[in-house]
Amino acid sequence: MLSSKFLLLIVGSLILYSLYINLVYVRTDQAIYPVYLLDPAESIENISGQIIRVDNMEELQSHTSDGYAVGIDATGAAPKIIMTASGLDSTDHTRTAYALSLLSPGQSTPAEVIGQNSKEMKSRREITSEFLFFELAAVGFLGLASTLFEEKYMGVIRIHGVMPISKSLFIFSKLILFLLADLVFAFLLTVINLGLEAGFSVLPAILVQTVILSIIMALVGFFCAVWLPDFKQFSLLYIVFAIFITTPVFLVGQTSITWNWINYHPMYHLFMAIKNACFEMPVGEPVYYIICVVSIVVLFLVAHKTLTREMAKEG
Repeated sequence: MLSSKFLLLIVGSLILYSLYINLVYVRTDQAIYPVYLLDPAESIENISGQIIRVDNMEELQSHTSDGYAVGIDATGAAPKIIMTASGLDSTDHTRTAYALSLLSPGQSTPAEVIGQNSKEMKSRREITSEFLFFELAAVGFLGLASTLFEEKYMGVIRIHGVMPISKSLFIFSKLILFLLADLVFAFLLTVINLGLEAGFSVLPAILVQTVILSIIMALVGFFCAVWLPDFKQFSLLYIVFAIFITTPVFLVGQTSITWNWINYHPMYHLFMAIKNACFEMPVGEPVYYIICVVSIVVLFLVAHKTLTREMAKEG
């Protein structure tokens, strides 16, 4: 782990993620659906103070051309909504309803507030869950594989093939080291970016999900490193994994995009388990944990068989 610079990668990732969360992400305060009003005659009264007035139609169209802001044209008999479509009907309906509610704030039905998260804490929980999932799924997967490839080049597998050492013990030695590193990373990332009180309240659930995802990805990385002949082929597989497997998970888990098939994507359920743990929500049904345990056992058996074959090939 030291020679492969994996620990250095973990420390660097922790510092980089924490600096980004505290100095950039939580300080980015984009107004939710800015609403612009064109009403030169000031015919509409008692509007919300969040509405921004403009002087002409060109200015109104300019402000609402980003697919995010909403414009209200009050020059006619009835106010008209002007906006660029976002591409999602549900989002556009929400933008429209929000803009119209600001025209008559006193007549709007107050929403029930659920939960105690401030806007900043919500942002911290969201981005922390994303970074934790990415670190465990992608960086941990890459770290174990790169370490094992280096050991292959050094002849470690060939040496273990002629020594009276259990192959299961060899696999466990890798899993335990990387699991401990992931647990320390998850602990520090959570406490640093959520704070002591919020961090310790969610740590038990987060550490449980860390154990599950860390072991699964370590076994997958172990299998790939033993099965593939060189790191170049693994690099291609890693790109496919990082882009085509994890990207849909982030899009569905963090945006309003919906795909029915995502429920059959195993990484989606692992990501949502970590996210729910960060938000102190129920994490998975019993069947989720059963499937995780079965998957770990199957992956371990596959890794064991692949290692046995590779050791026999090495002589």
